[in-house]
Amino acid sequence: MPISYRIDHEARVVVAAGHGVLTDADVFGYQQSVWHRDDVAGYDELVDMTRVTQIALPSIDRVQDLARLSVRMDDKYSRSRFAIVAPTDIAFGLGRMFQSLRELDRESTKQVGVFRTMQEALSFLKIDHPVELPEIPA
Repeated sequence: MPISYRIDHEARVVVAAGHGVLTDADVFGYQQSVWHRDDVAGYDELVDMTRVTQIALPSIDRVQDLARLSVRMDDKYSRSRFAIVAPTDIAFGLGRMFQSLRELDRESTKQVGVFRTMQEALSFLKIDHPVELPEIPA
């Protein structure tokens, strides 16, 4: 799976990193496998898209589908933040679309920010130290 993740329970953040070709199935699989877990409810999220070489979606409508699914999976009892590091134009544009769709949904409890650099993302998440990214399988 081109999305690896690790959970930092002390910092209450899920740190994920994409790599290679990112497909629709990868993104939805990650969303469902991670955010169904009770032990991460209310956690912040950091997704690094720096090593993604291509985003392969069957339709731009899938961004809206992902936003809806994500909102349904939000912890309804706490607010959290989600930072996307998106240095490429396509990743940044899709991230901003996702951000806008989540902001329009009144049920959303997660504030989304899309950034070009890791430092900007960490600042948004109020993390003042470097984070350990998950290992990318060879």
